[in-house]
Amino acid sequence: MTRFPYVRVLSILLLVCFYFCFPADMFGQCPMCKMSAESNLKDGGTMGKGLNMGILFLLSLPYIIVGTLGYLWYRNKKNYDESTE
Repeated sequence: MTRFPYVRVLSILLLVCFYFCFPADMFGQCPMCKMSAESNLKDGGTMGKGLNMGILFLLSLPYIIVGTLGYLWYRNKKNYDESTE
């Protein structure tokens, strides 16, 4: 960890920047979405299916990002350990 001490600081700054770049309103949910989707499905529409698919895509993105970062960390740590031996 002492090899690159600025990496931790840079990571924290990057996370803080991402946090402040997205307004809190973007994280809110519309209270009418459920009622709108239910009424659309009753009328034979497919808006509810599209809404569910969108939710799945939004839900999968954090897992993909964390998985990618975890894999990159593991690969770099493994390469670093092999080079120090």
